[in-house]
Amino acid sequence: MAFKSGHTTALKNNKNQENLHPFPRAENAKEDWALTERPSREEAEEAVRTLLKWIGDDPEREGLIDTPRRVVRAYEDLYKGYREDPTIPLQRTFEEVNGYKDMVLLRDVEFYSACEHHMVPFVGKAHIAYYPANGVVGLSKLARVIDTFARRLQTQESMTSQIIETIETTLAPRGIALMIEAEHMCMSMRGVQKKGVSTVTTCFTGVFEHDAEKQDRFMRLVGER
Repeated sequence: MAFKSGHTTALKNNKNQENLHPFPRAENAKEDWALTERPSREEAEEAVRTLLKWIGDDPEREGLIDTPRRVVRAYEDLYKGYREDPTIPLQRTFEEVNGYKDMVLLRDVEFYSACEHHMVPFVGKAHIAYYPANGVVGLSKLARVIDTFARRLQTQESMTSQIIETIETTLAPRGIALMIEAEHMCMSMRGVQKKGVSTVTTCFTGVFEHDAEKQDRFMRLVGER
């Protein structure tokens, strides 16, 4: 999924061109948001009732009567990343940093996502660093980018690439380093049922990609506690 810097500039220059954007702006998101044709809320709730029947329970009993409604509302929060544009948090930078050009590192950014293969959770932490080029971005904005992609059906590998690509094309720093470590419930709850296994993915761009010392420094700082 690519987000081109020129496209972002066009959005800044013309607020009326909302229809050109791949995602509706969060503040203008409507109840019937959709990337493609979207079933109605009633159809979604009926799908939950069907699953409840399929697993062998009665969706009409007292404890489950409101479950379809609750599940649909929960999905709107758990998968809200589909309604968000991950480039928007990165559009404002700060240049008054007294010439600071060294690494900026965020450690232990917690996230919750769901495996696109089994729709069960995987949870973990992301560690991200970058070397500024034309200013720095608010620290919380990087966490927002991570959350936007986490709140979609994902694989950890895809999420890693999507986060890096968005920051690269929007912020254009001199280099980015990203490490994601997570435990996947599809491995611990089902299948081989191996608990506590951590999956680690990494990606380096720019000065990180071509400088082993910078990679080592990033890894060392992530590991220090």
